[in-house]
Amino acid sequence: MSVIKSVKAHVMSSPVEKPFTSSRGWLYKTRGTCLVEIETADGIVGWGECYGPSAVAKAFIETQFGPRIVGRDPFDVEVIWEDLYNRIKDYGNKGMSIAAISGIDIALWDIVGKSCGKPVHKLLGGAFRTEVDCYATGLYFIDFDRLVEEAVEEAVGYVEEGFKAVKMKIGLGNIHKDYGRVKAVRDAVGPDIRLMVDANHAFSVPVAIRLGRKLEELDIEWFEEPISPEDIDGYVEVARALDMAVAGGENEFTRWGFRDAIVRKAMDIVQPDVCAAGGLSECKKIAALASTHGVECVPHAWGSAVGIAATLHFLGSLADQPPSLFPFEPLLEFEQCENPFRDHLAKEPIVQERGRVKIPTGPGLGIEIDRSVIDRYRVG
Repeated sequence: MSVIKSVKAHVMSSPVEKPFTSSRGWLYKTRGTCLVEIETADGIVGWGECYGPSAVAKAFIETQFGPRIVGRDPFDVEVIWEDLYNRIKDYGNKGMSIAAISGIDIALWDIVGKSCGKPVHKLLGGAFRTEVDCYATGLYFIDFDRLVEEAVEEAVGYVEEGFKAVKMKIGLGNIHKDYGRVKAVRDAVGPDIRLMVDANHAFSVPVAIRLGRKLEELDIEWFEEPISPEDIDGYVEVARALDMAVAGGENEFTRWGFRDAIVRKAMDIVQPDVCAAGGLSECKKIAALASTHGVECVPHAWGSAVGIAATLHFLGSLADQPPSLFPFEPLLEFEQCENPFRDHLAKEPIVQERGRVKIPTGPGLGIEIDRSVIDRYRVG
């Protein structure tokens, strides 16, 4: 088998025409990503993606990880993962170091799939489904003079496109404002649309419980990141106090990071991001740990066509939760903010049709990268 010849990190950025924010208060004026390109000596190229600040991921790859794997066999995916993790964990076993490993891991799976002529989900054990339901993530805070009206208009638009599930942002600093905004959306989309809320860890435990109990009246599917991710004890309190599902984990990393949340059932739904939590290799382990303890796994997704494709293969490989005649299949997060890297990076874009997305069937990740898009948005 040909060995790894080169490892490159491509940092890209694009301005956002309509800036948006959430409860965190960060105004998103640009979209960015870090793509990992790994090429073998016989010319096979694999692509991965790193979640988080792109320049930081690039630094890890160029100074720590890339030189370490040149000359290695790309089929040694697990061997390489363990080597890179143990190389860096003394200096950071969470965060950007793991996001950088994630991008490398995804790219290696892409190479293995292309070498074998098989889609990645076949290498992960096969696909339980050929397509998945997706939910529209949106309803950020844009026009603070029309917070309710803009949310209703946006949600109704998604339903008209065919989405059967919508996730909206909350965390306005006032329980009554949040409740009123969510109620207006629920009234507008009707009872048959699955509606989720995401606080981006804006609340304290008692406020999350108070608001959560009010939101339960509106048949909310799940309450995402109600409190700070470090507070596992607080998550346990919130999860026990509410009947609706509590979700979290998009900013957690590796099987060790998810262990306590899963074992203690601090969350009903864990949301690892394949571009952050350790790649496909590690997310399969996280999902297995969750399944063992009766916790659902619904991955977070916020990235380019590369990250979305990897997430689709991961979703395809997850068994129904729990298995039954009418299963609750895992959902794909299909965020709706302006994102040229999702819409244009793949020569055949990943698109949703009436709220469904097909799992790629081509070799590797099943997408072909348009290098002109990288050149257009490259910043480093």
